[in-house]
Amino acid sequence: MSNNAILAESLRAAVGAIRAHGMRSVLTTLGIVIGIASVIAVVAVVQGLTASIDKQLAGMGTNVLSISPYTPLKDQITGNFARLREEDVDSIRGSVSGVANVTVSTPLVGTLSTLSYQGRKASAIAAGVGYAYADLYGAYTDKGRFFSKSDEQSRRRVTVLGKTVVSNLKIVGDPIGQYLQLGQEWFKVIGVLEERGKFFGFDQDDQILIPYSTARALQGFVSTPNLNISMAITDLGQQDKVVEQLKRVLRRNHGLAKDAPDDFELQTAKQMQERIGAITNTTTLVAAGVVGVSLLVGGIGIMNIMLVSVTERTREIGILKALGATRAHILWQFLAEAVLLCLLGGMIGLALGYGLALAVTAMIPGMPAATVPWWAIALSLSFSAFVGVLFGILPAIKAANLHPIDALRYE
Repeated sequence: MSNNAILAESLRAAVGAIRAHGMRSVLTTLGIVIGIASVIAVVAVVQGLTASIDKQLAGMGTNVLSISPYTPLKDQITGNFARLREEDVDSIRGSVSGVANVTVSTPLVGTLSTLSYQGRKASAIAAGVGYAYADLYGAYTDKGRFFSKSDEQSRRRVTVLGKTVVSNLKIVGDPIGQYLQLGQEWFKVIGVLEERGKFFGFDQDDQILIPYSTARALQGFVSTPNLNISMAITDLGQQDKVVEQLKRVLRRNHGLAKDAPDDFELQTAKQMQERIGAITNTTTLVAAGVVGVSLLVGGIGIMNIMLVSVTERTREIGILKALGATRAHILWQFLAEAVLLCLLGGMIGLALGYGLALAVTAMIPGMPAATVPWWAIALSLSFSAFVGVLFGILPAIKAANLHPIDALRYE
């Protein structure tokens, strides 16, 4: 008999044995099912989240660098918050080489975040941003246009809305050219942003943007605004050099001592992706540890059941050997049964894990859809098969080594 014929017959016999003891087979694979379901659920949620974050960061160019204030927790408790100032923006524009489109943004608070249109009121995330903000962060308009340099220089009362704001204010017809109130001030709508959807429950379309110079005038020049600074690095190969220049300029402006920590944070889209990647990799490793323990327990259970099966089928093995079955025939039959049991558990676990991930993401508002990558499926089934071989080889060898006469005598 050829090797292919032996393998085919072994698989047929293994399927028959599993079907003959259906309930026992399912219970035997519970450890495998739980392990695979756990890791697939975690991987599906994490991968879906990672894909969504990557998509969001893709709108921000890889050459974009952002600077934000940083205040340690102990200083926050005492009410001392670090600030970036307009002098910092001027210094960066005048002293730092290798950067372009240096722009600034500031959140609008209080009445400046309250909108009204024809008697209807709504609140939204409001911010004053520079005209280069659109190119840096991919804040493109679906209708109308974004601010121009002249809009900012002239402190024009113009605004760009997210689609949720348009919906909340129930603006009928084309919003472009309509007037609304931001706080007590009137603004002309010149653009509607492309839809970006929800992210971690935050509606990215529920926002209103106005020129930074206009926002600064409304807030009053006496107060110190809460600024964030963004820019594009013209040559990514010089990124480290640019970062060092920025740190030197900002530390000098802020009068920081040589041994004092920075009161600002510099971050690129690539760094954000790397941080998120490190978190997701750690989560995946923890899930791998869980699945490893579960598969170990499941493998031991399968080995015990297979040993019991060898004992139950001792006379059957004796008859097979008396009819000419070789050690290889018996070995392959029991090994195939163990591997099929593990693969069965792996496939059930895949289905349950993906279903669990879908349920979890559906219950959390704004949570990205779960995604199971092909490598997770391949790895889960491969590892299941490996567990079947590892824990099925001992019972298979025991069955193959039975002497036919002793097996036939077995009661």
